[in-house]
Amino acid sequence: MKGLPRGYSARPATLEDVEAIVRLANATSLAVLGRETMTAQQLQNRLGTPGLSLEADTRVVVSPKGEVVGTGTVFDIAEPHVQVESAGVVHPAHTGKGIGSAILTWIEDRAREAIPKAPPDARVSVHQGTDEREKASRALLERHGFRAIRHFWRMVIAMDAPPPTALWPEGIHVRTIDPKADLRRAYLAIRDAFKDHWGFVEGPVEEEFHRLEHRIAHDPDFDPTLFFLAEEAGEIAGVCYARPKTGTDASMGYVQVLGVLRPWRRRGLALALLHHAFGEFYGRAVKKVALHVDAQSLTGATRLYEKAGMSADEVGHAYEKELRPGIELATH
Repeated sequence: MKGLPRGYSARPATLEDVEAIVRLANATSLAVLGRETMTAQQLQNRLGTPGLSLEADTRVVVSPKGEVVGTGTVFDIAEPHVQVESAGVVHPAHTGKGIGSAILTWIEDRAREAIPKAPPDARVSVHQGTDEREKASRALLERHGFRAIRHFWRMVIAMDAPPPTALWPEGIHVRTIDPKADLRRAYLAIRDAFKDHWGFVEGPVEEEFHRLEHRIAHDPDFDPTLFFLAEEAGEIAGVCYARPKTGTDASMGYVQVLGVLRPWRRRGLALALLHHAFGEFYGRAVKKVALHVDAQSLTGATRLYEKAGMSADEVGHAYEKELRPGIELATH
């Protein structure tokens, strides 16, 4: 890795590094956000993503004392290889030494390997997300030619009383998922619902479904009783996939996915699904629920969540650097 300070070295991550990387990530999130955000199981699941190569797609930076003090990861696994996702972390005690710049240079070099795999006339870019409070990270990205292109809110509701009972549109019935029987149908419905969302790029169905299967199979927090399907005459009209906690915070539930397919929109189904999920959490004595949303949502999601009583408490930014100009394949 080019540009590391004297005495520091870099190498691909291994599964033996998981605990050290989690300590690093949580030290950083505690310094910036005031809370831990990662568990070892979550990281193992992520590093085991089908298509991710630890040798090619990850790096850890090791201090002169042998401590893992920085990491970089590139997710160049999704066809058509036009949006490369990335992440980089440096321990707070080792910032200001050029480690972050070295990691970001490696990320960009690795991301450029996506260009020959993308359609010849397509635009290719590399992405990275930051929190509003990560001032140094945002400045570093901007010095390296990245620009903030989208903003996201974490929205939260604190329920002091039971939420409203869900009012289902006529003909709609809701039930929990049977993962063996329903997961593929649910995935296809989610994919269809999110085609209208900013940044969506249509990729191969089988590869994407395989990655979803992997995440769920290795996720100790996956709870099918929090995965709701709204159906009409046997067709999936909407999906709400929730998780029992937000990151590592078991006191706050999390709505991972909320989507309604086009033929059923503007009938109150999204709000009904949200109220249904809130009610399930409230019945489990979980009085706070969070989700993340595109602040400039093309489908008006922010208005829906505000109507449901949620408000933004955190802001995140999506940064992008163009690697090759061309035809934009993502929904805008």
